[in-house]
Amino acid sequence: MAQDFTRAYAETRDASDSLAPFRGEFYLPQDGIYMDGNSLGLLSKRAERTLLESLNDWKELGIDGWMSGRHPWFNLSEQLAALNAPLVGAKAEEVMVTGSTTVNLHQLVASFFKPEGKRTKILADTLTFPSDIYALKSQLELRGLDPSEHLVQVSSPDGRYLKEEDIIAAMTDDIALIVLPTVLYRSGQILDMARLAKAAHERDILIGLDACHSVGAIPHAFHDWGVDFAYWCNYKHLNGGPGSVGGLFVHERHFGTTPGLAGWFGSRKDKQFDMDHTMTPADDAGAFQIGTPHVLSLAPQLGALEMFNEIGMDAIREKSLALTTYMTALIDEVLAPYGFVIGSPRNETQRGAHLSLEHPEAARICKALKQHRVIPDFRAPNIIRLAPVALYNTFTDVYDVVMTLQTIMENKEYEAFENVREVVA
Repeated sequence: MAQDFTRAYAETRDASDSLAPFRGEFYLPQDGIYMDGNSLGLLSKRAERTLLESLNDWKELGIDGWMSGRHPWFNLSEQLAALNAPLVGAKAEEVMVTGSTTVNLHQLVASFFKPEGKRTKILADTLTFPSDIYALKSQLELRGLDPSEHLVQVSSPDGRYLKEEDIIAAMTDDIALIVLPTVLYRSGQILDMARLAKAAHERDILIGLDACHSVGAIPHAFHDWGVDFAYWCNYKHLNGGPGSVGGLFVHERHFGTTPGLAGWFGSRKDKQFDMDHTMTPADDAGAFQIGTPHVLSLAPQLGALEMFNEIGMDAIREKSLALTTYMTALIDEVLAPYGFVIGSPRNETQRGAHLSLEHPEAARICKALKQHRVIPDFRAPNIIRLAPVALYNTFTDVYDVVMTLQTIMENKEYEAFENVREVVA
């Protein structure tokens, strides 16, 4: 096993990697290693091309770009929904590319949270991304409900993971809606979405999922799992660009539900320009759009998503797990003496696409990594998130990052920095 911890072994793994050609599709940092694709994916040449094509449509066509040009804008969201659908295991009409993560959550909760009788509460968890909690609390307040009473958050026994048994036990008869992450943003734990959806529906509770940290990283089957709705961003693993337009899923059994937040682009396409003050909603997930599409933030996704549909999620997941499993072995071998703890599941079926490395000096270590031109991600109070992305990271990248961490710790380079986060962590 000794050779497994040499750079030559990593290079051998890279030489046999079937996804290696796709690395050349991306703009990689010069003389550096990017390990933050779970926060913002890198720009691909295809995404750049389709963005520039849409800019050129605007330049050449002006307002006629809505129906003409390389990528007509009027149906661009629907075109991207069809590209997203295979990645989330949905029918094309169940998906819409629109809004942002939090705007889509507001829309979906406004549409599906219907407190009535004893069922007046929303069930979430204590480890979910803060933005989701902000949105859920505000939705409760808009209905005159006190979040301290009507938002139930399942606790974690260790601050890293959730127990699905605890979540199911909290599905009591006063819960009207459940909103959970598919993958926990800190630890990378995957929740058993099919199991939780089944348990919710057995108790007549609707369930929605935040898939920001899973779409583009692991296969999904939202339709078959019976999830009521889901939402996600497209700028992490899907490489759609900073602030890229988000996505949402609504199961076809809910088609015809009146959108909680109605807007012009939720109209049926053939009726939209009738300009009637009585809205005719789209017959599918398109009804949950609100405003005019952000065309220049949609355009890069056309190119970015081509690769995912060429490769398929199974192949992406296979390489992703190989990378994080290799990184886990290296960390155990090389970094354990320096006080690092892996705060991500070791069971591959429960682990997403990043590793959380815990250390009391995490903020300082991240700054030292950046000095070595390694780009990590810090999460307070003590987590270094490392995301080797299947499309553009290599086994050699993983090896070099771990050895860089060893150098930083051996030479105490982190001591040159304050142990506080940057404004954007």
